[in-house]
Amino acid sequence: MQNPRKEMISQLHNLCALGDRTKLHPLLSHSSSVINETSEHGWSALMFAARNGHFDVVNVLLEKGCDRTLVNKSNQTALDIAKFWGHKHIADLLTHTKGGSKPHFLLNAKEEHENYFSSTILDKRSDKRTDMNWLKSKQTQASTVYILFSNLNPLVHLVGGRDTPEDPEIKLCRLQSEEMKEYLLRPEDVTLIFLGVEKHSKTIHSSEPKRDSGGEDDGLVAWFGLNSNNGSSEPFEKKLQGCYFLRPPKTAFLQLSPKEAGILAQARSVLAWHNRYKFCPTCGSATIIEEGGYKRTCLKSGCPSLQGIHNTSYPRVDPVVIMLVIHPDGSHCLLGRKKRFPVGMFSCLAGFIEPGETIEDAVRREVEEESGVKVGHVQYVSCQPWPMPSSLMIGCLAVAISTEIKVDKVEMEDARWFTREQVVDAVIKGNHHALTVPPRQAIAHQLIKHWIEMHANL
Repeated sequence: MQNPRKEMISQLHNLCALGDRTKLHPLLSHSSSVINETSEHGWSALMFAARNGHFDVVNVLLEKGCDRTLVNKSNQTALDIAKFWGHKHIADLLTHTKGGSKPHFLLNAKEEHENYFSSTILDKRSDKRTDMNWLKSKQTQASTVYILFSNLNPLVHLVGGRDTPEDPEIKLCRLQSEEMKEYLLRPEDVTLIFLGVEKHSKTIHSSEPKRDSGGEDDGLVAWFGLNSNNGSSEPFEKKLQGCYFLRPPKTAFLQLSPKEAGILAQARSVLAWHNRYKFCPTCGSATIIEEGGYKRTCLKSGCPSLQGIHNTSYPRVDPVVIMLVIHPDGSHCLLGRKKRFPVGMFSCLAGFIEPGETIEDAVRREVEEESGVKVGHVQYVSCQPWPMPSSLMIGCLAVAISTEIKVDKVEMEDARWFTREQVVDAVIKGNHHALTVPPRQAIAHQLIKHWIEMHANL
């Protein structure tokens, strides 16, 4: 009769070789002490799983404390065996530290690119924000450009009128100081912020004579954003036929040109902050706007916010991780959908970064919370300002170290692994029978496209 312990070791090795996770879990829960026992030829359970390409079993064994440094009688580790048999995704997992080494399918990652809402024609010139004389002078200068908002919705006009075909060109209405007189005369009812100067504006070289601060001929074309809760488009319709305030849904803001979208992102984010923080968050007292709209100062003497630098005094930006999760084999990606998504649409998972959390750990936590999938290696790709109201979307690729999906029904309606072919069909070929992804202006779309283009030959 065979020794019970040897029989258990043999059963363990057989289950790992077959990739039978269902029977493996109860065996390990009762007999974890045999996990590093080897066969006659020095093969461990981990080696058998690696040899046959059973990624999930390898992951389970590692989680249970299987020793990846063991060698068989041929002086091979489980990593050596995985490499020899061409299981690259398992080799990546076996070199895992906290985040793992960079997987083979990320090695050819392309350079990041500029996302929608990221580009602008303006130089912010933060040095001018404290120059009250210069700002006051620019507010009445004929060349100055104003962007008007009503309840945070920008005034725009259709190029060619409302009868323009599909995907009409929408532009921000660029207004002059003369047209804004009515608003500027009632500062208590509006919020005014300095956005910057046009990048191609004339600059004064050190060899040129200096002019007084705010001089009419300094050559800088200033831009301001102005929000009113009672704005009307009627006074501007004679000059710009068909102008109107561009209102939500969020996709409405994706109709602007990339350069103007960057201006919108800046202006709307800062104006939204003023809309939400009219009183001092520290003591509740009234505040005044300073530094061209980039600071709110408490009027109560002795308020702690007046000492040092506080995030209650300056416009806030909320960091959000958004990630495309890649299957360990490199040929599938994980996409999820929320109930509010259009029918058939799936997107990248996303979530806010918590205090004291790194980008990488936020990615791992959010993916596991929403889908049940665990992530190892995380790689930053690019980011996107998102002015609804003021977030920074930090785009990453994340490599899964488990594949079983357990959807959090509170966060998500569904999550699935999609093949590269299905994603290429949707993004490149425009065939949406399997899925639809967010529009090209969204960073989720760009992350998916980035992954497709990394290894077009796979």
